[in-house]
Amino acid sequence: MSKFAAAVALAGALLAGSAAAQSAKPTVVLVHGAFADSSSWNGVIQILEKDGYPVVAAANPLRSVSSDAAYVSNVVSSIEGAVVLVGHSYGGQVISNAARGHDNVKSLVYVAAFAPEAGEAAADLAGKFPGGTLGEALAAPVKLADGGIDLYIDKAKFHQQFAHDVPSEQAALMAAGQRPIAEAALTEKSGEPAWKTLPSWFIYGDGDKNIPAKALGFMAERAGSKHTVVVEGASHVVMTSKPQVVADLIEEAAQ
Repeated sequence: MSKFAAAVALAGALLAGSAAAQSAKPTVVLVHGAFADSSSWNGVIQILEKDGYPVVAAANPLRSVSSDAAYVSNVVSSIEGAVVLVGHSYGGQVISNAARGHDNVKSLVYVAAFAPEAGEAAADLAGKFPGGTLGEALAAPVKLADGGIDLYIDKAKFHQQFAHDVPSEQAALMAAGQRPIAEAALTEKSGEPAWKTLPSWFIYGDGDKNIPAKALGFMAERAGSKHTVVVEGASHVVMTSKPQVVADLIEEAAQ
């Protein structure tokens, strides 16, 4: 091969590599909230992966804002390339704190999620507007050896409280496998939120009984949401009941 031909081949390879790098899709990191687990994202994951997005559904420990955010931050640090951080419910507070200091986090998506200001707690925001019925749907607290308590939703009330638009058989499985949250996590104050420096997108159902729709709308407006989608009648687990509309918004944020 002549030097000219070799140079042309090298230039072509470099251009191809550059084009591939530019077209590479960001990794979507999904963070579940209280009373859920990573399987709550299954429908969304199937759509995103079919569309070519790498996906990581992180197992949120649900112990404290600071430790949960540190864990998700470590997950983000392990990923090469751009990241879209997506949080559901309490997971929104986690991503708001976990994204700080990561240049590769390009956008945030809040799915029926808390987006606290610095010094606010999830419990503060849940009670800021009327309409939430989570408190009366909780089971007897589980006492922990360290003096704290874990919170669950009463299995008999789970379907109507948490997932009224999910088939009853599926909701029963979700109720049995729900992950508890430490009460202290819901009352821990948030740090400086990443939504002040990163673009954010919001989606929630106006039938949410865990976080009142007015509270979710308030947080979306305060965060300067690029696009807010309100799904008529949807429950708190809008990502489970309406995975396509949630995946569409995540892909919008990813672009």
